Amino acid sequence: MQIILANIMAIYRKELQSYFASPLAYAIAGVFWFVAGCIFMTILLGTINQAAEYDRMYGATVPPIDVANLVLQSFLNVMGSFSLFVLPMLSMGLYADERKRGTLELLATSPITNWAVSVGKLLGVLTFFTAIIMPMLAYEAIALSAADPPVPPAVPLLGHLGLILLAASVLSLGMFISSLTDSNVLAAIFTFVAVLLLWMIDLFAGMWGGWVGAVFSYLSLLKHYNNLVQGILDSSSLIFFASFIVLGVFLTAQSIDALRFQRSS
Repeated sequence: MQIILANIMAIYRKELQSYFASPLAYAIAGVFWFVAGCIFMTILLGTINQAAEYDRMYGATVPPIDVANLVLQSFLNVMGSFSLFVLPMLSMGLYADERKRGTLELLATSPITNWAVSVGKLLGVLTFFTAIIMPMLAYEAIALSAADPPVPPAVPLLGHLGLILLAASVLSLGMFISSLTDSNVLAAIFTFVAVLLLWMIDLFAGMWGGWVGAVFSYLSLLKHYNNLVQGILDSSSLIFFASFIVLGVFLTAQSIDALRFQRSS
């Protein structure tokens, strides 16, 4: 067990260092921060103006708008959608670059298990994405610190946990797709298409209804992500994301196992 953990940590450190040494990764982070800041300011100012107009029209005859929670939920919902464009670009080179450099065969035939390699790579890219979204917590805390009543810290933390779990799910899927091709562009495109289908599957659930609709609804990334963004700690959502991540790692390990079999035959 200690050997497996040591192997995972070795792959993890190597992968994380590659991201912090990559100009493309810094460019993605810069664009992400700029867009996230613009989105947050737009939602914050828009919601404040909406609440002021609402208060002017109805006064004390209706309950006031909970601006803080509305801003937080709207922002995280938009960032979840925006992340769909960013995450495939982070996952596209996890294995495609190895194929391109001819080092994937070395990984496939090395003593390190394919599971350890997949988990290490996933943890590396997930840590980089988590580092990217950390500044979001800072300016959310500053902007919402004046909220009355104050926002419970568990609400934004649970929402960001949802964003991290969503990212881990998408990255695990992207890692599997990256293991099938040596083209970063194709890996990014196929990952985006696959995630978009999973994101929109909730629409099919509404169209079908019945048990088929219930199955489609459960498979919706949007539904489970929204549960956490709304502050609902639903065990079924946690199980769904965990299962999705494990499935992505399993499929990636099987893909590399298939390559190992081809090389040995």
